[in-house]
Amino acid sequence: MTGRPTSSCFFASDLHGSEPRYRTLFAAVERERPAAVFLGGDLLPSGLPRGRASSGDFLREVVAPGLRELKSRVGPWYPRLLVIFGNDDPRSEEPAALELDREGLWEYVHRRQVALADWRVYGYACVPPTPFLLKDWECYDVSRYVDPGCVSPEEGLRTAEADPRAARQRTIEADVRALAGEDDQARAIWLFHTPPYRTSLDRAALDGRSVDHVPLDVHVGSIAVRRFIESRQPAVTLHGHVHESARLTGAWLERIGRTVSLSAAHDGPELALVRFDPASPHEATRGLL
Repeated sequence: MTGRPTSSCFFASDLHGSEPRYRTLFAAVERERPAAVFLGGDLLPSGLPRGRASSGDFLREVVAPGLRELKSRVGPWYPRLLVIFGNDDPRSEEPAALELDREGLWEYVHRRQVALADWRVYGYACVPPTPFLLKDWECYDVSRYVDPGCVSPEEGLRTAEADPRAARQRTIEADVRALAGEDDQARAIWLFHTPPYRTSLDRAALDGRSVDHVPLDVHVGSIAVRRFIESRQPAVTLHGHVHESARLTGAWLERIGRTVSLSAAHDGPELALVRFDPASPHEATRGLL
């Protein structure tokens, strides 16, 4: 299916284990038959592993059967599903995600690049340090600076073993630079979880809040991702993570030079579904289903 036209793509993010949102997404795919579906992280029930999510059963018992049924219903129209996790998804569930990859139900693309027709898709799940304790998908951004109120990637909790040296030395900036290499970005689609810093896509509801009398920055996205977009100008970047951003700013599409950045984050119960054509992403639409 790599050669199918890519004029119709879906993007959704931050489903947080909501079975109604998954059902809505699968129904939209069956109805509209897009060429590709991008899932931008925070796919599992929220919080540290517990109950069903602690053994990957949400993926095996809810997502996988739903995808199998969808595949049987649409047959050759089954889309490419390109997936990353987000900061709220325990890394202990990565083996279950890879099972779905091996079965051909989706493609797990964190720190990978894959061809989509004549486009190149890059996936990257990590976000800058947050106040939350789960650190499986958190990295320092451009340095070892941590915003007031946030917890260092070297602290907190992890559900999968990590090299302490990597936790100290690794940055989003270095990761993204290595993944991009010297590739021409003119026909690149980046699937991020974090939005770029100081945009309408990373605006958090932190107005008037402070920690130890230090005012909090209301922009919580990645400086590294912002710099990468500015310097390399990929065609399209896809983002989630900051649920309230569109409500606070009234915007889910941002232009940074020639790059069009789209957010599917949403803080209501509905599924926020972005429909876009990589060749004309400025014409993207977003609906709440």
